[in-house]
Amino acid sequence: MRLWVCIALLSIALCASADRPAAAQALIRAGHFVRDAVGGAKDMFRAYQDMREANYRGADKYFHARGNYDAARRGPGGAWAAKVISDARESWQSRVSGRGHEDTRADQEANAWGRSGGDPNRYRPAGLPRKY
Repeated sequence: MRLWVCIALLSIALCASADRPAAAQALIRAGHFVRDAVGGAKDMFRAYQDMREANYRGADKYFHARGNYDAARRGPGGAWAAKVISDARESWQSRVSGRGHEDTRADQEANAWGRSGGDPNRYRPAGLPRKY
């Protein structure tokens, strides 16, 4: 009986120290991607909430850039979530709001700027409270 216990413990120790199989690595990477995507969606939602709270004329581009910037800093999953959310939002707004293609283009430019790591303060309007 002791022999089997020793063999089992040795097997566990060897398996724990061995490299993970490729399938396990892929599963771990997928988990990180999903975690980053969820966090990126939260970053985008927080920027949207701040934009609504600030209710400051001309600050929408700043909040678009900030949300995308924060989401993209999380990693590939966050950048993917930011792109999907931004594209869906702009597609919906261009059909519903009636602001026109020029505003949509400017919003998408701010989105891309933030996702690429550009400083969101480029779009910060003068007078926006420091809280944001």
